[in-house]
Amino acid sequence: MKHLIAPSVLAANFQNLKKDFDMINASKADWYHVDVMDGKFVPNISFGMFIIKQMKAMATKPLDVHLMIVEPEKYIEQFREVGADIITVHYEACPHLHRTIQQIHATGAKAGVALNPHTPVSVLEDIIEELDLVCLMSVNPGFGGQKFIYQVIPKVRKLKEMIDSRNTKTLIEIDGGVGLQNAEELLKAGANVLVAGSAVFKSKNPLDTISRMKGIEGLVI
Repeated sequence: MKHLIAPSVLAANFQNLKKDFDMINASKADWYHVDVMDGKFVPNISFGMFIIKQMKAMATKPLDVHLMIVEPEKYIEQFREVGADIITVHYEACPHLHRTIQQIHATGAKAGVALNPHTPVSVLEDIIEELDLVCLMSVNPGFGGQKFIYQVIPKVRKLKEMIDSRNTKTLIEIDGGVGLQNAEELLKAGANVLVAGSAVFKSKNPLDTISRMKGIEGLVI
């Protein structure tokens, strides 16, 4: 499959969010990546259901909602109701991960699990078949514009080997510090979805940047 591009709206201009959404709608991007932060799991607060509902009204592409929050199981149904098409929870925030993944699937949304940079992919061995997506954090979660952690690249390879050995269709998403400078290396390692925030919204020509990222050749499957 061709890789997917998911611009991270955390880096968008919230004074004129519709303009940025219209741009993404018209671009070759595939998803919107929406980071929800609670100030507890990560040291930052972003936005909640009301804003996501407004985003859904403007978006013509799926909302990939990344919950960087404690106790995400309390809010799964509400995020689905306001428009989340993909709901990703953190392994580190879910003591009953399998139950939470079942809860997400029960709403009709696709289910993902995110791993912080220090968390090995081996923790997913007993649940990988249940996942539509694994989000590998390539920065420490909580803030946009951080420097890419290159140790994620061997993690991508390990995760790709696990997915192939289990014959699942789980997608590998990379979130944090992704841009034209490392996209090709990530794709060749096995990544399927590239989340790009600052690289898109702070570029001189966001449409061109998305097009160039979409046009990069990755791993031949």
